[in-house]
Amino acid sequence: MSDVTFVGLNHLALVTNDMDKTVRFYRDVLGMPLVGTTGNRDEGYPYRHYFLSIGRGASIAFFEWPEAEMPPRKDSGIPSTMIQFDHVSIGVDTDDDLAAIRKRLAEAGTDVSDVVDHGLVRSVYATDPNGIAIEFSVSARDLDAEPWFDDAKPVAAVTEHEAD
Repeated sequence: MSDVTFVGLNHLALVTNDMDKTVRFYRDVLGMPLVGTTGNRDEGYPYRHYFLSIGRGASIAFFEWPEAEMPPRKDSGIPSTMIQFDHVSIGVDTDDDLAAIRKRLAEAGTDVSDVVDHGLVRSVYATDPNGIAIEFSVSARDLDAEPWFDDAKPVAAVTEHEAD
């Protein structure tokens, strides 16, 4: 049935109000390599968006929104009313797969974006019937092999690490 080759999770996008603290936890405490940064650009990305590798081409990514109120600690399965999740990005194998999934979504009457070229991925965006933001992405590069650092004003955790 499928004319699209899915290749797993591209990235899971979460929200932080303190990117420096987030990088120090995920990179320095958990040991996840920081493989991509972007943001602080006048056009396109006025906010930070950082990617930490969870292996096999997948990342956990964070948007930094300083005004976001973070929820208190909670156990799994307990409802939360505060934002922690932004979107999930599902990887596809090729640009043809990306075009096919975009066509399939459009034909189903789903509001789907045009292809957006972010430099490190090309993506289309939609929303599922539950209101969950979904992205389908084809990678332009392997961030584990070729990290990409493009934040115009990186947090201290990044600049201190580069100095080492």
